[in-house]
Amino acid sequence: MALQFILASSSPRRLTLLTQIGRKPDSVEHADLDETPLKRELPRALADRLALAKAQVVAAKHPNAVILAADTVVACGRRILPKAETAQEARACLALLSGRRHRVHGGIAVISPRKTWVRHVETMVRFKRLTDADIETYIQSGEWKGKAGGYAIQGLAAAYISSINGSYPNIVGLCVYTAEALLTAAFQQK
Repeated sequence: MALQFILASSSPRRLTLLTQIGRKPDSVEHADLDETPLKRELPRALADRLALAKAQVVAAKHPNAVILAADTVVACGRRILPKAETAQEARACLALLSGRRHRVHGGIAVISPRKTWVRHVETMVRFKRLTDADIETYIQSGEWKGKAGGYAIQGLAAAYISSINGSYPNIVGLCVYTAEALLTAAFQQK
């Protein structure tokens, strides 16, 4: 009997990325967690911890399935940027990112009935120097809502990115290369 594949994420982008590589989940289930960073928690550790916690919440309800969960953290140095919920937060994120490099940390966790994997993917992104008009145009688009670091690279913000070093899909929400490798391992277990 084939194992069921469950995506532990409410992100439509992660679902799209998985479907794009032929890994359409049997179901999608949101793991409701407090995503507040722990005191002195670094961005990499936060992304990995949240991905694993999300996978564990869903795996507890589906012990005979393969669960994939992910988390994306945008950081300038050690500073973790929020998932912007207000225009003011998004403006602050964009002002901080303007003319600078930052890292997008992707934590990926896969839990099968027999094993758990956690992997980390890091992508370096450089923003051009943004004018006040650039920031206001982006704020008016609404694309920033709920996005780590206050931007979505697959939309208007693509025009602000001068360079990327690493996985583009990681910035969108899931490094499909790493996800595919983990899913292949999970489904090949006997």
